[in-house]
Order: sequence, then C-alpha cells, then structure tokens
Amino acid sequence: MEMMKNAASGGQNRSGRLPGQVKTLGLVSFCNDAASEMIYPLLPAFVTSVLGLGPQVLGIMEGLAETVASLLKYFSGWWSDRVRKRKPLAVAGYAFSSVLRPLMGLAASAWHVVSLRAADRVGKGIRTSPRDALLAASVDPAIRGRAFGFHRAMDHAGAVAGPVIALVLISGFHLGLRTVFLLTAVPALLTVLLMIFAVREIPIPRDSASPGSACADVPAGDGRPGRGFGVFLAAMVLFTLGNSTDIFLVLHAHELGVPVALAPLLWIVLHLSKSLSATPGGGLSDRIGRKRTILIGWGIYALSYAGFAAAGSPWQIWPLFVLYGLFYGFTEGPEKALTADLVPPRHCGRAFGLYHMSIGIAALPASVAAGYLWKYFGAPYALGLGALFATAAAMVLALGLPAARKK
Repeated sequence: MEMMKNAASGGQNRSGRLPGQVKTLGLVSFCNDAASEMIYPLLPAFVTSVLGLGPQVLGIMEGLAETVASLLKYFSGWWSDRVRKRKPLAVAGYAFSSVLRPLMGLAASAWHVVSLRAADRVGKGIRTSPRDALLAASVDPAIRGRAFGFHRAMDHAGAVAGPVIALVLISGFHLGLRTVFLLTAVPALLTVLLMIFAVREIPIPRDSASPGSACADVPAGDGRPGRGFGVFLAAMVLFTLGNSTDIFLVLHAHELGVPVALAPLLWIVLHLSKSLSATPGGGLSDRIGRKRTILIGWGIYALSYAGFAAAGSPWQIWPLFVLYGLFYGFTEGPEKALTADLVPPRHCGRAFGLYHMSIGIAALPASVAAGYLWKYFGAPYALGLGALFATAAAMVLALGLPAARKK
C-alpha cells in the first residue's frame, strides 16, 4: 500500500533512493512477466511435441513476434511525445496482451501459435516505449541506470515466478500445458489493475533543452538525437543480428539431454541470474559509465554463446545459463539509461521507439537465420555466429560512441 502512495507522488528524487513510481512500475512488470513466462519456456515443447512442428517454426515465430512489436514501439513512443502522455498507451498495451495471451491454450496449428505470439507482442509494442519514457521521467538522471536496472530485476523476478507457478501446476496439480496457458489470465489482470490505479502520469516538459544528462552527445539545438545516438543504434543492430531468441538455448538444452520437465527450472535459473545482477549492473553504469558497463555485458554474452556452442553434456548447460543471465544484468538497464541520456525529455518516447525498433527489426533475420543454421548445420554454427556478432558490435560501440561528460 505504501508503494502505491509513493507512486502517486511520482517525480524525480535526488536522495539516491528509488522513487515509489519506479518501484510500482517494477511491480507491474513483475506481474506481467509472471503471466508471460508461465508460457514462454514451455513453448518449445508445445510447438515440437504437442503440435509436431520443427525448430524453424520457433525462429519464424519469435522473429516475427519481435518485429511486429518493434515497429509498434516506435510509433507508440512517437505518439506519446506528440500527445504528451505516456500512461494511456502503457495501460492499453498491457491490457491487449492480457486479453490475448491466455488464448495460446486454444492453439491447434502452426499459424495459431505464430499469430497469437505476434498478437501478444503487439501489446508489448504499444506499451514499452511510453512506459520506458515514463520511468526515465520518474527518476533523477544520476541514478537512472539503477532505476532501469531495478525495473529489469523485477521483470526477471516475474520471469522466475512464472515458471515456478507453471511447474507447480504441471507437477503438483497435473494440469496440461493448455490449461496452464489459460490460467495466465490471473496475473495478467493484476498487471492491468496496478497500471491503472497505482501509476501516475508525469508531465512532459515543452522545453527541449536541459535533458539532464551527463552524455557529451546531447544536442543543444532542437533536441533531436545526434551522432552518438546513431552510433549506439548501429552497434545495437549489429549485436542483435547475432542475438537470436533465447528459446533456442532451451531447445539446445533439450538436445543435450536436459529433460523437458526441467525446462521451467532452467528458465528459473536464467532469470534468477538476470534479476540478481540487473540492479547492480545498472548501478555500475551510474558509476563507471554506460558504455563501459555495456561492453562488459557484451563480452559476457560472447563468452557464454561460445560456451553454448562448445557444450556437449547436460550439466554444462546450467552454469552457462547463469553466466548468460549476467549478460542481461550488465546491459539491459545501462542500454535504456543511455538511450534516455542521449536525448531530452520531450523526445524520449521517440528515442526509445527508435532503440526498440532498430533491435526488433534485426531480431527477425537473426532468429530466422539461427533456425535454419540450426536445422541444416547444427547448434554450434548458430550459436557461434552470435559470439562473432557480439565481438563486432563491441568494437563499433567502443570506438564510435563519444565519451561521457563529467558533471
């Protein structure tokens, strides 16, 4: 209840403590991801075993889903700048996913699964950029990295809770996959109620100056993104071209002998690693800089993907999933904080839209290519490609992004 009161007061906080608005947005993401992740780690088994489809369908499904979402993320972010309101679009996006997601339990063919997964991501596309811009406006820039890290930590904690719930429902209550999918409506409803009643709108300033950033690339004129933002997006696209959907890692675990029944537990391990490292990773970017922290994360990614490519036994998968989770902790919060650093508040929605759209568009060829490489050449080729692209992207970011300006 105190969290909801704090959220109502909203706004920035220079005490070093995270405002209640940030904590409530974290709780919203926790509930939403709990609903989403009751389904996601079970999809490989559902698609390949229940529906009898191949790994290429997984690649097409995830690539198409993220591409649809990415296009909407740009337009929703741009529109939130135009109408100067973030919350209504965020509420609409959460509500859309909450209605459609449980229908996965009724899917009977490949096009049902692909369509429903894409439709679920439509809701994500509508809400993400306005919500991120709202979060950026709710916290002082000096602790922006920690705020986004905390938000991602809550998101991943929900991704731990979701598989735990699914595991209990399947193993304890002996429910089928379809029933579990239908029951995702319960946490989804709580998500929407929290967003409507516990989060307040933050006014968007009309002045394009004074973005409150320590980044040297923040423009002083009309406030539009400058060269550093373009370099950052280029590096993100290059990285994403080798970053296929994580669902392939679950499939690889199955191929190496990890039982399907342990898929939720494997997902729990991954998201525990993500959640526990997200807030420290975001906070580290407040201290040593966004670029350095992101480069550390990308190095971890390249190392973990090389490890997945070389893995030959089931036991190796578990520590690799822990290592892979650290990559998220060191990149997700800092990347979003850097996006907000590089532009003034009135263009923040569009900037987040460009960020999400750029990496989302690259996700389609990444996942489709990985699916076909996997089918015709094997997992090591698909996974090794990810490590190669991560190394190239790190070089672009390290050499091309201007250094941060000290306040």
